[in-house]
Amino acid sequence: MNVVDTLASAIGNSLRSKTRTLLTVLAIFIGAFTLTITSAIGTGVSDYIDNQIGAFGAKDVLTVTKASDEPARQEGPAEYDPDAAIVGADLTQFDTEPLLDEDLDTIRGIDGVLDVSAVRQVRPRYIESGNGGKYVLDVNATANLTTPDLAAGTQLDNSGTEPQILLLSSYVDALGLPNAARAIGSTVRIGIADYTGQLHEVAATVTGVQNETILASGAALNEALLEQLHTVQSIGQPSATTELSVVATAHFDPAASEAEIDAMQSALADAGFQAATVSDQIGVIQTVVDGIIAVLNSFAVIALIAAGFGIVNTLLMSVQERTREIGLMKAMGMRGASIYALFSTEAVFIGFLGSVLGAAAAIGIGSIANGLIVESFLAELEGLQVLRFEPVPVASILLTVMAIAFLAGTLPARRAARQNPIEALRYE
Repeated sequence: MNVVDTLASAIGNSLRSKTRTLLTVLAIFIGAFTLTITSAIGTGVSDYIDNQIGAFGAKDVLTVTKASDEPARQEGPAEYDPDAAIVGADLTQFDTEPLLDEDLDTIRGIDGVLDVSAVRQVRPRYIESGNGGKYVLDVNATANLTTPDLAAGTQLDNSGTEPQILLLSSYVDALGLPNAARAIGSTVRIGIADYTGQLHEVAATVTGVQNETILASGAALNEALLEQLHTVQSIGQPSATTELSVVATAHFDPAASEAEIDAMQSALADAGFQAATVSDQIGVIQTVVDGIIAVLNSFAVIALIAAGFGIVNTLLMSVQERTREIGLMKAMGMRGASIYALFSTEAVFIGFLGSVLGAAAAIGIGSIANGLIVESFLAELEGLQVLRFEPVPVASILLTVMAIAFLAGTLPARRAARQNPIEALRYE
């Protein structure tokens, strides 16, 4: 028998006992469905976490601040209160103490730190667009180290002279802008006080709207806008006054081991600083997600193992029912290898049918569920696609299930191939 004949015979034989085959396919369907769903969850969540890492910073950077209690985070922008504004340009408005030159020297002296630079701070008071009202503007001081996850628009142009800003999505409605896409190109006014407390306004163009992230927050400003705000902020500042910053970035060797990074962080902690890497902030989340996916996958594997026994049972009964037929085939000259291939192909076909139906159902149901989940109780996690179906993982699941089916069909196929043709023809 050639390949086409073997395949056609295997499909026809599998459908002889429709009920028995259907129950076996159903068991495989459940395992393939579960595996496809859990794989999609793992892919979607991992992709979201990767975006969070990209939005937070480089992997060879320690973000260093003075040790302090982190304030509670408020959802959305707070309304601007001019009476509560702090007059002057000092740093007492920050909960974190500023870093002095001697602090930078201390950080620079830590073994493993290659270089340290203070992040330039600008302290705008408010942002407004048209007559939508003034709102407190939070600025991401480390925006130039990040790659924001955009909901609309483009990234900042740090080489141009036009002042640009990436707004957080929560500011779109507050500022009276129609939506994220139509906010692109709008002009906003940023209020900032000089050193004497006099308020000034600087105009900027919205070049993009970024999704809220779980790690980094605040609007991103390009170099041209930072320079204008910094220039205004410095008006009236005595020349002898030293510019202070509350955040510093310390680069280390990208090839540094975990032990070396831990040693740097411990040394900084002993010196009174907080230092965090991307892995510190998000590694625990990834570990938890991987653990949950592994548990879910284990249930799917159990279902597939049970389905494998179903295949064994189905084919063993098929061998018993077709004993005389097998004897006739061998008497007509069919070799044992061909009979083995026939029954193995039946097993693979059953696995293929169950896995394709399971994967297709998972993709269909998952695509609908994904929209409902993202738009309801996970709406705050912008950019998250809970279920992400990628071709390679789905194809891997199909091949895995078919491989399990093949292994399950090995015993019945061997028994069929070893049938004695004379005894088989006498079988009642």
